[in-house]
Amino acid sequence: MKDKVLLLNQDYSAIATCTLHKAFVLLYLEKAELIAQDVLNGLRTISKTFPRPLVIRLYRYVRVPYKGISLTRQNIMRRDGHQCQYCGATRNLTLDHLIPRSRGGESTWYNLITACGRCNSRKGDRTPEEMEMKLYRKPYKPTLVSFLRASIQELDHAWIPFLSERVKV
Repeated sequence: MKDKVLLLNQDYSAIATCTLHKAFVLLYLEKAELIAQDVLNGLRTISKTFPRPLVIRLYRYVRVPYKGISLTRQNIMRRDGHQCQYCGATRNLTLDHLIPRSRGGESTWYNLITACGRCNSRKGDRTPEEMEMKLYRKPYKPTLVSFLRASIQELDHAWIPFLSERVKV
């Protein structure tokens, strides 16, 4: 069973995901409305059955100061699909600076990629162009919506209409 629920602001923009428990509490306290539910499964008590939420919308607008996705090891690997950007390996993963730090390369979204230990060691203190190593995907700075969209495969398709790129989060 899936435990995550998409949380929308009053203007239907995606804010985050929350646990099923928190979503139920928000609905029960009438702080949110049910937008999409799981029609096959419900939440049952001894005497009642409640709809199982997939997407809920807050009744009051919540101003969310958007700071962007944090530049962390886990988020870089998540952006890159947990695979080496040189060979596609999924084991023994590390981070690689495209422009090495010894040459003034900084730790930014556009200079860090996921690489396996073998490719990272082979590249060494050089750039991918110098080693003639091709990248699967050019590094980019992800958005909250893109991270939530990446979760759709694991979660529910009821989220898709609310996670289009036109949604400003």
